[in-house]
Parts: sequence; structure tokens; C-alpha cells
Amino acid sequence: MMLFGLGNLFYVSILLVNAVAILSEDRFLARIGWGSTPTEPAFGGARDEAASVKGKLVNLISSVRTLMRIPLIVINTLIIVYALVLG
Repeated sequence: MMLFGLGNLFYVSILLVNAVAILSEDRFLARIGWGSTPTEPAFGGARDEAASVKGKLVNLISSVRTLMRIPLIVINTLIIVYALVLG
């Protein structure tokens, strides 16, 4: 019974990483103001966006998109083959 829970947890984590990896910066992230392009500080104040939670999430999303591209292709292929062979 424990293995069924761990397998589903693995599937959910892979699906979440896939969802983060396919987010388009131009189409989706820039529309909600989460693009990685720096914005002009308002009223002459220096804004340190790298230390904010939003800045850290933008950096995390871009890091996942960069670093997990090839491993996700391999993992997704293995999951598809596993699902086809063992159902």
C-alpha cells in the first residue's frame, strides 16, 4: 500500500515540474508581471527585486526551465514507456 502512495507522489511531483518547465515567459509570465526583465524603479528608488519572494520565484522558474529540460525529457520518456509496458 505504501508503494502506491509513493508512486502517485512521484507522478504528481513530475507533473508539477513539467508545469513549471513549460511556462512561457513571453506569453504568460510577462503578462502577470513575473518576467525576468528588470523593471524601472518607481520614483527614483532602488528596488531590490532579487531579495523579494516574487524575485526568488521568478529565479526558481527560470532555473527549473534551464536545468531540468534534458532530465525531464528522459524522465517523461521513461514514464511513458513504463505506462505503455506495464499499464
